[in-house]
Amino acid sequence: MSGQTLTDRIAAAQYSLTGSEVARAVCKATTHEVMAPKKKHLEYLIQATQESNVNIPQMADTLFERAGNASWIVVFKALITTQHLMVHGNERFIQYLASRNTLFNLSNFLDKTGSHGYDMSTFIRRYSRYLNEKAFAYRQMAFDFGRVKKGADGVMRTMSTDKLLKGMPTLQSQIDALLEFDVHPKDLVNGVINTAFLLLFKDLIKLYACYNDGIINLLEKFFQMKKGQCKDALEIYKRFLTRTTRVSEFLKIAEVSDVFYIFASIIKCSLKIAFVVQKICHIFLPCLSTASGN
Repeated sequence: MSGQTLTDRIAAAQYSLTGSEVARAVCKATTHEVMAPKKKHLEYLIQATQESNVNIPQMADTLFERAGNASWIVVFKALITTQHLMVHGNERFIQYLASRNTLFNLSNFLDKTGSHGYDMSTFIRRYSRYLNEKAFAYRQMAFDFGRVKKGADGVMRTMSTDKLLKGMPTLQSQIDALLEFDVHPKDLVNGVINTAFLLLFKDLIKLYACYNDGIINLLEKFFQMKKGQCKDALEIYKRFLTRTTRVSEFLKIAEVSDVFYIFASIIKCSLKIAFVVQKICHIFLPCLSTASGN
């Protein structure tokens, strides 16, 4: 299918008549065209989140409404637009999403209009779970792991023991939800799912940087922890080893896709970091097990 459908044009016109330019832009970003949301519409919405007179709940409600469409294309693009705004929009957008009890209820979504609809519906269900988890993590931590400062003086490296032991499982859950997208090169067959994969890839790079920082911080604090804290920390270490393998597999998918040519140096660097930190943990693991009483 190419070009906007009559339904797309009517929906955009209806929003124009009501005077809602933001809703119209959401509609334009989530057309039935099998392509990524157009850059000009995303940029308009990003800028709108910066304006104090723009109603963020209304913007979010329009996205939720589009995510209730029967077409996998419209729903997928509504999710993509939402993630784009969570990452690049004013922080009050993700703050609002985090304040809601529910976001996307797409666990049973299924577009039965063809084999393509069936295939893409699977990824829509997984993608929506990740966005729900991303908002939940913000609610738990009061910050977005993707936005915080990384490195030696970053948030996860300087976090106190209690906050770190609370924050790492939250971060692990968000990473798990992302990895459960479970896409393979053969699935990257159109501009819509390719765009979602690229956004998830970028998120994973940022999340894994936080993950590495958190693990280093735990290693540095481990021998000053109480016994109960040591046991919690050890479980986090063990889960990290498993996650590192899964993250590496996800990044290798990017290697054989077009994403590799855009972010080749980042992918290679991330894989090297994962290997180094994993080796460190294997060296320390027997000592950590002894110290925790296991």
